[in-house]
Amino acid sequence: MLKFLKNILATKKESPSSLAFDEIPAWLDERERTAREMLRSETKTPVHNIRNATANLQLIVNNLKGAEQDPETHPKIKSIAKNSLPLFLKAMNASLSKELPEDTDEFYAAAVESVKGCLNAARGQGRYLMVAFPNEMKATKSGIDAIGREINVMTGALGSFKKELTFIEAARRSYTDIVDLREDMLKSVEKENRTTIRIHEIAARLSAIGEEQQQLANDDAMQSLTTQKTQHGELESERDALMRTYAALSMTASHVFRKSEKIANRQQHTAEMHTFKKAMECLSDHHVASAEEITAALNAACPIAQRMINEEEISLKNKEERTMFADTVQFCTGLAATSSRYHEVSRECDAMGEALTAHPIISKMNSLERERTQLQIMLAHEEQTAKELLEWRNKSAASIPGIQEELKEKLGEMIGETVQIQMNNPDLVGG
Repeated sequence: MLKFLKNILATKKESPSSLAFDEIPAWLDERERTAREMLRSETKTPVHNIRNATANLQLIVNNLKGAEQDPETHPKIKSIAKNSLPLFLKAMNASLSKELPEDTDEFYAAAVESVKGCLNAARGQGRYLMVAFPNEMKATKSGIDAIGREINVMTGALGSFKKELTFIEAARRSYTDIVDLREDMLKSVEKENRTTIRIHEIAARLSAIGEEQQQLANDDAMQSLTTQKTQHGELESERDALMRTYAALSMTASHVFRKSEKIANRQQHTAEMHTFKKAMECLSDHHVASAEEITAALNAACPIAQRMINEEEISLKNKEERTMFADTVQFCTGLAATSSRYHEVSRECDAMGEALTAHPIISKMNSLERERTQLQIMLAHEEQTAKELLEWRNKSAASIPGIQEELKEKLGEMIGETVQIQMNNPDLVGG
């Protein structure tokens, strides 16, 4: 291990104290190649010795197969040794037959596994053979120890190599992080440029739309359209007012008819009950019934309800109900007139609304407004994208100097002195 470190330190004097950023990958590759060569050099002898020691131990094990037990051994021990020997030989042969690869790391792992198997065999079945085969087992132990000593030599060399490799891999990661960030930052600049172009295009179109809308607003034809819009608005207001009046009257009447229907049902006057149901259906429909439908339904239901009121079978609860059924003829006439006027105004309102919608200027204004709304959404999205890109790039630029310092430290630890990195584009990384 000491020799390995001395070799590594000796090469540090030749390493540059200043590195161009783009040359770091090649420098690290060369550093790794040198470390691997040193590892092979440092482990060449122990590898050779392990192979020889393994072959020698295999020979010892082979000889043990035909060895004679000590004649002075106790019969019971002889019996135990006789039973244990085949198991011991099987375990030892299994461990010693493992292939030892050429690759240093793989060789080391295989050698460690092999010697562990031999130790387990010696401590297991082997302990029953120590008395019966003292010389052979002593030789076996010496053979295992010989392999173990050489593995210890390799352990030191591999530890130093792996430490160096850890530094190299850490430096590579830092280098890659910087490269990736710089590439992403360049891409973000390109994306921001494209976004800026789209923002300018959208803003220009929004300005043009504003000018077109102003021109249309000043168009002579727009004055007459304004008058039509006012008239249309007045018709809408009248229609809505008529609808409210109709709804209020129909609800009041329906409430009285509902009570009348319950009385007719209780009295089992089926025809009267159906008359009230038909009247309520007419008044409760979400569409305003025609004057004819209203007149027919009320002329049938009101006399029956009036009779029940006169006979005090129904009590009127509020002013609206009492006013309505004080003069049902006037109520029927008024509700039918309200319906007629509602349908008349609705037809005029719909016709004028369709005419306004179909007018070229209105169509153009509506089209421009839809486009303006969509473009405003797109503009907000593009502006947010540009903002996020700038924030990310500033954050990334702020992180690069720290990663660069980490890279300097890692390279300095390998070289043994302060390292300066020459960046090929320092403006991009903030220093």
